[in-house]
Amino acid sequence: MAVALTDSNFEAEVYQAKEPVLVDFYADWCGPCKAMSPVVDALTKEYEGRLKVGKVNVDDNQEIAAEYGVMSIPTFILFKDGEAKTKMVGMQDKKTLSGAIDKLL
Repeated sequence: MAVALTDSNFEAEVYQAKEPVLVDFYADWCGPCKAMSPVVDALTKEYEGRLKVGKVNVDDNQEIAAEYGVMSIPTFILFKDGEAKTKMVGMQDKKTLSGAIDKLL
């Protein structure tokens, strides 16, 4: 299951993670975000043990969203060793997300 990320736990969960982290910036009211949810859930299961998946509700955690320039949602950012490596804005198919993840693993 994806980890709920907040302004307060982002550093510990993402920057200090031993494995790469896929962060999904979303909002509850966002239709495309809801449509991406099954894809994100599938990736969470598929990469279990090799990738951490976290979700940031941008309405509740505006500080971290602003830090990474999240203007449109959904936005996906892949982190490795505490650094943002890849940023994808808008709906993505599973193949595109998997390809970006595989490059970091």
